[in-house]
Amino acid sequence: MPPSQPRAWQRMLSGRRLDLLDPTPMDIEIEDIAHGLAFVARWNGQTMGDYAYSVAEHSILVMDIHTRLAAPTLAKWQLAALLHDAPEYVIGDMISPVKAAVGPGYSALDDRLAAAIHLRFGLPAILPKSVKAAIKRADKISAWLEATQLAGFAEAEADKLFGHPDPTITNGLHLRLRPPSDVRADFTARHTALMAAL
Repeated sequence: MPPSQPRAWQRMLSGRRLDLLDPTPMDIEIEDIAHGLAFVARWNGQTMGDYAYSVAEHSILVMDIHTRLAAPTLAKWQLAALLHDAPEYVIGDMISPVKAAVGPGYSALDDRLAAAIHLRFGLPAILPKSVKAAIKRADKISAWLEATQLAGFAEAEADKLFGHPDPTITNGLHLRLRPPSDVRADFTARHTALMAAL
């Protein structure tokens, strides 16, 4: 008798069973994404404050920065920015040095999940390179803000890792820590508004 394959699915709170190796759009629900991301800590939890700085909060920030960088921008690309780390609702957030150590398998898993998530919400499975680059730029600016405001980095150190952002883009962006339930509700509300605007 051949050995059985290891279980590769996770049961979500919605009741869906998401196959991590072969995800399908029909098994993805925004409530599962919002809930998971609201409880996944950025920076391995090494941030100041009484609450973890979550991937959901980071995703909202990246969407806001992307909108500042690309204004006016289409709702679908704002949605892509909001969902840029959505696979982490099931695979967690790893800091870049750990991702590099894990190797290409992590990226392949992330890519498969991202494609299914994009299709579920009406985005192309693979984003246009220009859109991906714009979101990556917003992501680096958010990392600089998080590093300097929450993770204890001096600006000079953050500059070396992420580049110094244009102050006109970051003006007024003061990060705050909120309970996961508040972040989850905000993430879901933004998703709903963007879906209505598509």
